[in-house]
Amino acid sequence: MLKLHSNHLQEIQTHAQSTYPEECCGILVGLQQGDAKTLIQVLPTENSWNDEAAETFCSIEAMAQLQQSRRNRFSIAPAAMLQAQKQARDRDLDIIGIYHSHPDYPAVPSELDRAIAWQQYSYIIVSVQQGKASACKSWSLDQDHQFQPEDINILPIG
Repeated sequence: MLKLHSNHLQEIQTHAQSTYPEECCGILVGLQQGDAKTLIQVLPTENSWNDEAAETFCSIEAMAQLQQSRRNRFSIAPAAMLQAQKQARDRDLDIIGIYHSHPDYPAVPSELDRAIAWQQYSYIIVSVQQGKASACKSWSLDQDHQFQPEDINILPIG
């Protein structure tokens, strides 16, 4: 389960709309207690997808047939991940997940999303239809490295 406040979802949706028609991405920082993760901070990042990222992931079978661009792919620069991890650690927090958008596509993980995912993270995907954020879903990997829907619990503000 992923616990968060409505303002966190609003921040993610606003970021997704602002980058449309390209995918947005960012890091989720918070606390993990057993199977429950509590989101404390949303860290928007730049979508660093480029030819080098495409080359890195070209071995994934589904990628070979697809035209790859920021319209349908995202990448978070390693330096951004390291900086987020350091900032989280300094606050006794952890990276608990990643978010990204799917422009004009459902909020379901792609094969690339699954291939690059880590089991300990939550993955929020926001569908952005014609520039407006719509469905927002969270996913986590099971023991067989398959995505399963993850419940989102909206916490009261205060």
